[in-house]
Amino acid sequence: MERSLKPLSIAEFKEKVAQGAVILDTRHATTFTEGFVPGSISIGLEGRFAEWAGSLLPFDKAMILVTAPGQEEETIVRLARVGFDKVEGFLEGGFDAWKDAGEKIDMIISVDPDELAMDIPHDENLLIVDVRKPAEFADGHVKDAMNLTLSELTDPGTMADLDEHLNLYVHCQGGYRSVIACSLMKREGIHNLRNVTGGYAKMKDEKGIVIEQEKNVLN
Repeated sequence: MERSLKPLSIAEFKEKVAQGAVILDTRHATTFTEGFVPGSISIGLEGRFAEWAGSLLPFDKAMILVTAPGQEEETIVRLARVGFDKVEGFLEGGFDAWKDAGEKIDMIISVDPDELAMDIPHDENLLIVDVRKPAEFADGHVKDAMNLTLSELTDPGTMADLDEHLNLYVHCQGGYRSVIACSLMKREGIHNLRNVTGGYAKMKDEKGIVIEQEKNVLN
C-alpha cells in the first residue's frame, strides 16, 4: 500500500511512462473528456470500476494513477481488491498540476445526440460505433452502427478496420463505457472520434436517428 500511495512529481511520472507503465485515470468520465494525460486509460470510479479494471487492464504491468484530489487511496484499495498490486504511485497534484506545467494534454470531443442526427445525412464517412454488449445491440441500435464491444478493445486488432478517413461517433448505453472506449482507441492512435453524450438511452428518442432491432430477438 505504501509503495502504491506514493506521490510522483511530473518528472517521475514521465519516467515511469517511458518505462512502459500504464496510466489509469479514475476521474469522472465527463471530467476526463475535458482534458487528460495523453495515453491514459479512463475508468472512472463512479461506474462499474472493478469490473472494467479487471477485464481491460493488464495485471502484469506497472500502473500509475491520475485521480481526483483525495481519491488516491480509494483507487488503490479498489484496484487491490481485484488483484492489481503493481501500482507505483499517483501524479502529485493530479491532472491540474500536469496542465499547469504546460505539458501536452489530450481531450475527447463530446457531441449531443441532436448534433449526431444533423451530421448523419451529410457525412458519408460517418461511422457510429456502439460499444455495448451484443445482446444490448440486438435489442435495439442505431441503423448502420458497428457493434464493437468494449471488452474487445483490449485487442488492437479489433480496431484495424477503423480507417483513418472515418469519422467515428462512439456510444454506449449512458456514456460511461464510451469514454473508456475512446481512451483505448486514442491509445492506439485513433483520434478522429467523438463521444456521444447520454449514449443510446438518449439517442433512441432523437428525431433523425433511425433505430433497428435484430430480427431474431423480435419474437
